[in-house]
Amino acid sequence: MQRRSGKEIRELFIKFWVGKGSRHYPSFSLIPDDPSLLFTIAGMVPFKAYYLGIRPPEHPHAVTSQKCVRTNDIENVGRTARHHTFFEMLGNFAWGNYFKEEAVTWGWEFLTEVIGLEPDKLYASIYKDDEEAYRAWNGLVGLPDSRISRFGQDENYWFMGEQGPCGPCSEIYYDRGEKYGCGSPSCGVGCDCDRYMEIWNLVFTQYDRQKDGSLVSLPRNNIDTGMGLERLASIVQGVDTDYETDLFMPMIAHTCKKAGIRYGENGKHDMAARVIADHVRAVAFMLADGVLPANDGPGYVLRRLLRRAVRYGRLLGFEGDFLREYIPILIDVMGDPYRELADNRLTIERIIEVEESRFEKTLIQGVNLFETEARAAKGVVPGEVAFTLYDTYGFPFELTLEMAEEQGLSVDREGFEKAMEAQRERARAGSKQKKSSLGGDIYTELGNELPATVFTGYADSAGRGGAGKILAILKESDDGWTRADEAEADKKGAECELVLDVTPFYAERGGEVGDTGRIYTKSGVSAEVLNTMPRGNLTIHRVSVKSGRLSVGMEVEGEVDNVRRNAIRRNHTSTHLLHEALGRVLGGHVRQAGSLVSDKILRFDYTHHEPLSHEQICEIENIVNERILANVPIEISERSMEEARDMGAKALFDEKYGDVVRVVSVPGFSTELCGGLHVRATGEIGLFKIIRDEGIGSGTRRIVALTGMTALATIQRMSLMTARLTGLLSADESNLHAKTEDLLSETRRLQREIQAMRLKEFTQNVGSVFTQKEISGMTLQTGRFFQASPEMLRDVGDKAKSRYSPTVVVMASIEDGDCRLTVMADDAAVKMGVDSGALVKEAAALLGGRGGGRPNMAQGGGKDVERLDDVTAKIEALLTEQIK
Repeated sequence: MQRRSGKEIRELFIKFWVGKGSRHYPSFSLIPDDPSLLFTIAGMVPFKAYYLGIRPPEHPHAVTSQKCVRTNDIENVGRTARHHTFFEMLGNFAWGNYFKEEAVTWGWEFLTEVIGLEPDKLYASIYKDDEEAYRAWNGLVGLPDSRISRFGQDENYWFMGEQGPCGPCSEIYYDRGEKYGCGSPSCGVGCDCDRYMEIWNLVFTQYDRQKDGSLVSLPRNNIDTGMGLERLASIVQGVDTDYETDLFMPMIAHTCKKAGIRYGENGKHDMAARVIADHVRAVAFMLADGVLPANDGPGYVLRRLLRRAVRYGRLLGFEGDFLREYIPILIDVMGDPYRELADNRLTIERIIEVEESRFEKTLIQGVNLFETEARAAKGVVPGEVAFTLYDTYGFPFELTLEMAEEQGLSVDREGFEKAMEAQRERARAGSKQKKSSLGGDIYTELGNELPATVFTGYADSAGRGGAGKILAILKESDDGWTRADEAEADKKGAECELVLDVTPFYAERGGEVGDTGRIYTKSGVSAEVLNTMPRGNLTIHRVSVKSGRLSVGMEVEGEVDNVRRNAIRRNHTSTHLLHEALGRVLGGHVRQAGSLVSDKILRFDYTHHEPLSHEQICEIENIVNERILANVPIEISERSMEEARDMGAKALFDEKYGDVVRVVSVPGFSTELCGGLHVRATGEIGLFKIIRDEGIGSGTRRIVALTGMTALATIQRMSLMTARLTGLLSADESNLHAKTEDLLSETRRLQREIQAMRLKEFTQNVGSVFTQKEISGMTLQTGRFFQASPEMLRDVGDKAKSRYSPTVVVMASIEDGDCRLTVMADDAAVKMGVDSGALVKEAAALLGGRGGGRPNMAQGGGKDVERLDDVTAKIEALLTEQIK
C-alpha cells in the first residue's frame, strides 16, 4: 500500500466519484441551514432536504469532503485515538440513481484499487435481513461469509427520526492486526478493541417509517455514505492514531518544540498536544465560517474549545497568547482546498488573540473559586465544583486534580462524571430533531408545486414591475397559513399572503428588508403590500386587501414604494463603503458579522476588539463621504465563485452562494458578493453619518449610521442642541466642552461634600443608626439607610464593627425602588462560623435578587423592598445555624 498524504486521499476520493458521474460540491459551511442542528455533523446534512423529498436534487449523485464538528464527547478528545471535534467526512450520495450494488462494488474498488488497501484485511457488516447487500458483498465483491457479519437494528440500521426516511446500512472494517486486538478468542468485527476499525458506513435509505412504526418503500432509493478522512489516513500512513497523521502532526510538532517535550514519552503531555491540535482546527474553521465567541449556541462551543486548548497549553507551561501561532501551520496543511482559512487569517488570529487575553481574567476567577472551595473541602473537592471549573472556566478535570493534589486533596470523580452525564443528557435532549423548515410546511408544499418566482426588480429600478399572475393565496387560520381561492376586502383590511409568478418586490434577505408598495388591477382591486419575504424559491407578499377581491389566476400589477426603496438602496450601498472603510482604518481582521438595511437606518456588525475613537469615526466617515462625493458608478455583474474570489470580492459568512454569484463593485474601492439593491452611483447616497458604535459581544461591535436626508436631519438636530447648550452655559462652541466639564466637576464636588457630611453624621451617631441583638454570644447590628453609596456603607460598617466583637453588621440602602444589602463580619465572628456570603445569598433571594461574597464581607440586593423585615428574620435564623 502506497503511503499518501491526507490531501492526496481527499483528492483521490473526489476524483474517483466524479469519474463515476457524481457532481463534486465543495464543502458546505459548518453552520447548517437547519435550525435543529448547531453544526454540520455529517456529510449528508447539506443534502437533508433531498432525502426528505422537500427539494429535488440538482444532480442525481454527488461527492463531498465535508467539514464537520461534533461536540458530544469533548472530554474524550485527545484521550482516545480517534475522537475529534472537527473532522472531514468523505461522502458519496445518490438520489434515485445507483444503489446497493454500485455503492458496494465501487466502494470496494476505491479502497482496494485506488487507495491500495489489502483485500484480505477488509470486512463488512450488514443488517441481518439485508439479502441484497449480502449478494453485493458475497456475489459481486467475492467476500466470503466469514468476513461478512450480520447485526441488528442498533448496529446496522439508520433512522433520520421517529418518522421519515430510514434504511439498513453496511459498514466496512479494516483489520489492523493482532497487536491491536484484545486477545479474546471471540475478537472480531464489532469488538470494542482497536483491531477491527470501521472506516466507511454505507447507508441505503429506501424506506419511509410511518407513525405506527411500519415501513413503506420510498419513491426512490437513496445512498448516503460517510468515511472519516483522518481515520482512513491513519491506515494509509501506517500510524497508530489519527493524531499521528500529517493532518495533525505539524501542529503537534510545534507544541512539542515549544514545550521542550518529545511526543510519545509522556501520556499527559501527549494528550495536551493532541487537544491543542484538535481544538485549534475546530476554532479556526468555525471562525472562518463566521462563528463568533458567544455565551450560547455555536459561539459558546467555540469559546469553550478555545479555553480548553489554552488550559492544556498552561499544563505544558505556555504563558501568554499562543494559539494564533498555529494558524499559519494549519493553513499550510489545509489551506488547499479550504482557502477560507487564508482569506480570513487576520480575522481568525485577531479574535483568537482577544479571546485568549480575556480568558486570562476568567482563569484568575476560576483559580480563586478553586482556592475558596479547597479551603472549605474536607479532604475532597466536590465533583460539582470540578464540573463548574470545567464547564464555566474551561479547566480540564486533570488540571483540577493536579491543583488538588498540590494541596493534599482528592477530587470526587464520581460526582464530576455524574454532572457531566447530566450535561450530556441536556445536550442530547437539545439536539433531538425539532420541527423545522426542513420538516415541511405549506411553503414547502407550494415550493414543490409552483415555479420559482421571477424577480424583475434588478432591471426595473423604478419598481413598476408590470403584469404578474397570482399563483397562490394563503390565509391565516387556527392551523396556521392555509391555501385559499380568494381574499376579499373587509373593514379591518383582510390580510393574506400572495405568491406571484413575476414580481418587482424585493424579498427580505441578506440583512436588507423586504419591499412594500401595492398590488392592484385595472378593474379597481387594490392591496397594500406590507412585507415581502423569501420562502425557498418563492417570494411571499404579505398584503392587506383594501378594495375588491383577489383570486388565484388573476393578472395583477405591482408598484413598489420607491421613496422607501431608494432610501434602502442608499443604506445598502453605504454598508459596502463602510465595510471597506473599516478595514482600511482598523486593519484586515475586520469582517462583517451581520447587518440590517432598512429605509431608516443601516446597522453594521463587525469584528473588532475595542471601541472606535472619535478620530477613527471621523476618518471612516471621511473615507465614505469622499467616495460619495466622487459619484462613482456602481458596477454589477454575475461571475463564477472562483472568478469573484480572484477579484477579491468579500463574501458574507451567513449567506449561501451558488456556482454563479452577483458581484457588486465600487470601482477602485470595494467588491462584494451581494444579491441586494443598490444605487446607480455613489453620489445618490448624498451624506453618510455614524451615530453610534457599541459592543454587542466578545470581539464584535455594531455601528448604526444614517444616510441622505435622514442623516441631514440628524445633523440639524445636533446643531440645534449645540446652539441651545451654548446659550444655557453662556459659551461658544470653542469652550462648550470646557464649561460643561467645569459644571460637572462642581457638581461632583458638592456631591462629595454631601456624602462626607452624611458619613460624619452616621459615624458620630452610629449607636442610634443600628439596632443591636444578641444571637448565640454574638452581636447582630442592623441598620437601614436611604441613598447610601456602597463606599459609605463600608465605612459605616467598619465603624459599627469596632463597637462590638464578635459582631455581624447588616445594612440595607434603599434607592429608586431597589434595596442594596451589605453584610460585614469581624474576624471573631468569622472564626465562630459566620459566612457573610451565604447570608447575603439567601437574603437577596428573598428580595428577588442575587448576591454573595467572602465570609467577612458580602453584597447583594433586589427589588422587593417590602420584604426587608423578612430579610432580617432570615439572617437571624441563618446566623443561629452557622454559629452552631
